[in-house]
Amino acid sequence: MVVIEEMLSAGEVREFRAALDSAPWLDGGNTAAGMAADVKRNGQADAADDTVRSLANSLLARLGQHPQFTAAALPHRIFPPCFNRYGVSETYGFHVDAAVMRIPGTPDVLRSDVSATLFLSDPSEYDGGELVIQTDYGEQAHKLPAGSMVVYPSSSLHRVTPVTRGVRVAAITWLQSLVPCNHTRATLYELDRAIQSLMSSGGAGREQLDALHNVYHNLVRQHAQV
Repeated sequence: MVVIEEMLSAGEVREFRAALDSAPWLDGGNTAAGMAADVKRNGQADAADDTVRSLANSLLARLGQHPQFTAAALPHRIFPPCFNRYGVSETYGFHVDAAVMRIPGTPDVLRSDVSATLFLSDPSEYDGGELVIQTDYGEQAHKLPAGSMVVYPSSSLHRVTPVTRGVRVAAITWLQSLVPCNHTRATLYELDRAIQSLMSSGGAGREQLDALHNVYHNLVRQHAQV
């Protein structure tokens, strides 16, 4: 589980919110399947709308260019981001994301290894609405500043607690990772961050960094599924 701060700047968040304010919204329950449909109470921006599609493509481009997101998720395929909205009393009970998802408008499918939630409302704008994720160490609740993102395994049970004041807006997406094993992917992420820290601090020489990069890429080569 990785928190990425300022995936979007404050100005970009305002642009996204302004565009979403004028976008058509649908019943989010209609986009859920199986048991998830019984516990989903929210709104979802119409993915067929040109403005919503443009926002999704802009966010996809940002994800593809973000080094921390790339290191954490090692993306192979990414589902087009969706935008959801929770008003007062709306919630999404405990559920697990679908294991296989069809990419809209294509015959392609992806295996959901990693989920990501980008917060577009500041915590001061609403009460409740925490993203609660079950982990091996208990439940973790996230309510991040607007523009920040949490990345977590799609295999985790998670929920959004009821909103009791205001409106919570977020973007969500799923991706198939080059490295499907959560523990292996987490280890590779920590190794990558350690290498980046050594590079920025000057704490290692070129020969040492080359050796570490060699280890990292050989591990990716060993575990990647393409």
